[in-house]
Amino acid sequence: MASENGSQNNHKLERKRTTLSVFTSQETPNGSQPVIFNPDFFVERLRHEHPQEFTDLVLSNITRLIDLPGDEFAQLTGESEPRVPSSGGFLRSFNFLRKKDRGVVFGAPLTEEGIAQIYQLIEYLNKNLHMEGLFRVPGHSLRQAALKEMLNTGAEIDLEMSDFHPNDAATLLKTYLGELPEPLLTHRHYHAHLKIGELTCFDDKGDKTNVPDKERQIEAFQLLFMLLPPANRSLLKLLLDLLYNTARNQHVNKMSAINLATMFAPQIIWPKNVLASDLQGSIDKLNNGIAFLIRHSQRLFKAPVYIKEYARLYYTGSKTLQSNDDSTLCSGAKDDLMAEATAPSMTGITDEVCVGSESYTEAALRELYEQISSMPQSAKKKKLVRQQPLVTPSAVSRTPFIRRHWRSRSFGGMIKRKVFGSQIFTDKENRLQNRPARSSSDGEAKESSSCGVD
Repeated sequence: MASENGSQNNHKLERKRTTLSVFTSQETPNGSQPVIFNPDFFVERLRHEHPQEFTDLVLSNITRLIDLPGDEFAQLTGESEPRVPSSGGFLRSFNFLRKKDRGVVFGAPLTEEGIAQIYQLIEYLNKNLHMEGLFRVPGHSLRQAALKEMLNTGAEIDLEMSDFHPNDAATLLKTYLGELPEPLLTHRHYHAHLKIGELTCFDDKGDKTNVPDKERQIEAFQLLFMLLPPANRSLLKLLLDLLYNTARNQHVNKMSAINLATMFAPQIIWPKNVLASDLQGSIDKLNNGIAFLIRHSQRLFKAPVYIKEYARLYYTGSKTLQSNDDSTLCSGAKDDLMAEATAPSMTGITDEVCVGSESYTEAALRELYEQISSMPQSAKKKKLVRQQPLVTPSAVSRTPFIRRHWRSRSFGGMIKRKVFGSQIFTDKENRLQNRPARSSSDGEAKESSSCGVD
């Protein structure tokens, strides 16, 4: 019997570890473990092998979306201490005394071991989403104290077969988040969350409206979450998935996304040691922001497409460097790659303009030639033919040679100069100008003979 229980416990422990490895990106799972949540390989590789370059890439795109003054940007990057609303000295002293009661899990800094213990609560709650008032109705204080003690000791708990209630687990989960030394979304990101909530759409005149720009907000949150510490990011994904599933069952449990946000915003984003009066009107913004995270949680932990493309090209776009000299030579190429990832590419636009304008011009010339050919013989027709000597039926299959003065300002030339620069075409026109005089005299003879016909 004892061996049977031991094997069951080992099976549960392995099952829990397997589930947790799905969300822990910095650990390499065993070959026998199924990987369900597999982040983009090149993005994660860039994050771990070149963290500074990865951070610079993400920050450059965040500042493209939201306006962060110098002080707030320095807080986001960690160059200065976070400045968030704070409360008076009494509350701070009271919380300092509570630090003596810290355990292995509750009140301790966020670690993977702590997440493994708290995951037992999350897994249990995911199976009891039908409970009305989940996360709003408090549990029994004595049962919560016993459960908290068991989690602090690192025990493996079978909550489904125990006397604990889903409300006990829900209340204890909020307690755990509230006792973290720093909010789950971190003090450094506090101002960025407020700014992302202010992203709105623009009208036809380019003026801001009151309609939230959801796509830009999702993109900004995707980038911001990539800057979270790995443990915070893992627990945040587990939590938002739980709240998302809870809100999907609101017809049974009566807990919508905004109701859940009201319950959890003080635990995961409010600065520590503050009262509601200290936030000065930011409460609604914070609550709406957490509700947005719950509704769109299934899209927030994916890297934007341009970040994935940059990471892929970083590793596959060039051959392996063979020496330090090669690294020095290729450093400029990687800087150019950073610029391509932080600004829209103009290559496709350039090709489209050139090809489109060329095909449009050829079609217009063919149509003009057909119209002139259909006209009756007259002096006017001959004059038009002389003005369009290069438009012939063969122009459909080949591009004719056009002799221009080097100062000509044709529409096609203007487009090419704007797109490619004038240096290449200036050299070409100078070579045409310096051709032997024989070809020039031949051209003049042809022109004089054609005039003589008239």
